[in-house]
Amino acid sequence: MSARALAAPDPSVGPTSDDLARWATADRSVRPARLARLRERMAAEGVNGYFAARRENIRYLTGFALGDGEEQVAGHSGQSLISADEVVVLADSRYTIQAFEQAPEARVEACGYDLPDRWAALLASLQPLGDRAAVSRVAVEAAVVPHALWLALEQAAPGVGLVAAEGWVEEARQVKEPAEIDRVAAACRLGDAALEALLPRIAPGVTERELAWELEAWLRTHGAEALAFDVAVLGGERAALPHGSPGDRPVRAGEVLLFDFGAQVAGYRSDMTRTLFVGEPSSRNLALYELVLRAQAAALERLKGAVEGGESVTGREVDRAAREVIEDAGHGGHFGHNTGHGIGLATHELPGLRRTGPETPLPSPTVFSVEPGIYLEGETGIRIEDLVHYDPEAGLLERLTRFPREVTVVGT
Repeated sequence: MSARALAAPDPSVGPTSDDLARWATADRSVRPARLARLRERMAAEGVNGYFAARRENIRYLTGFALGDGEEQVAGHSGQSLISADEVVVLADSRYTIQAFEQAPEARVEACGYDLPDRWAALLASLQPLGDRAAVSRVAVEAAVVPHALWLALEQAAPGVGLVAAEGWVEEARQVKEPAEIDRVAAACRLGDAALEALLPRIAPGVTERELAWELEAWLRTHGAEALAFDVAVLGGERAALPHGSPGDRPVRAGEVLLFDFGAQVAGYRSDMTRTLFVGEPSSRNLALYELVLRAQAAALERLKGAVEGGESVTGREVDRAAREVIEDAGHGGHFGHNTGHGIGLATHELPGLRRTGPETPLPSPTVFSVEPGIYLEGETGIRIEDLVHYDPEAGLLERLTRFPREVTVVGT
């Protein structure tokens, strides 16, 4: 079996300055609608304040952006208070200029690591309009606010009730606007081109870590502002680690080589997994690969049927379509993770394609992964992952990751 012909990487695959400006304008234009949806939810839940602490939600609602992990050193900077009439973004001296630039519609308030000391005054500063009551019940993103901070805020303003908000903004984020989908697609194009450019470097003897670094370097020098997550390059028996990290293990002939990686473009991410063959595939690995490919095709066919038939489909049903193929072949116990996850400002977000998912239709339009896999501990692992844009109302099911899924042999 010979390797497929390589396409020349496109040097202009990255986003342009015009793209970045267009996306920034789009975000500013839709932010009022995003806030309006949140305020409708607030009213329905009986609260008149919302405390945004999750990094992705802050950016979605206000425009203020922190990098991955930066919230660990930013103190309360970026965290936001939203009332029926106003948005307040907190920022210490390190982030004040950024806050004014990225969240021009918000009021920026100085706040370092002393939020409990400032809490009562901040709430009082949210002046109601007309006959609206002062802020008295605040929804708090409980999944990311430490318990100690919650208690301190309660003590700082005993007359203001705190309510746990679970998924209010995350549920809204799963429905993607056109400019959001554009950015995920742009990140996918970078990923496609990066792996294509790396193929000639894959040969017996090169290490997983070396390949991971070269892939990362290519992405960062061709338009990615960051990685979506750390690159995984796993050879042979290490490919059975669904989320393993690359090491100094050399690539060996006759084995599989699994790549799982993504780029970030203007805040939005891609995610793709390809399992390549170093030299002639063994009959076992080839059979497993074809089985996983059939499982993914079954999931995609279930989605396609929903789009073409004008019907709804749940993430649970799509997961079942892929899982049944693998179970019928006797490998159900070797496919432990979910079939897919949403992606956008976070690498893993709603909606999910999972066995225990809700019995509600997938939202539209949205973007999610389809990634069945088989993992034989100590032996080998196969996964194929693509991102799809799903919009049944527009009659659209589009694969955003375009790197070929056919058997790809490298290192020959």
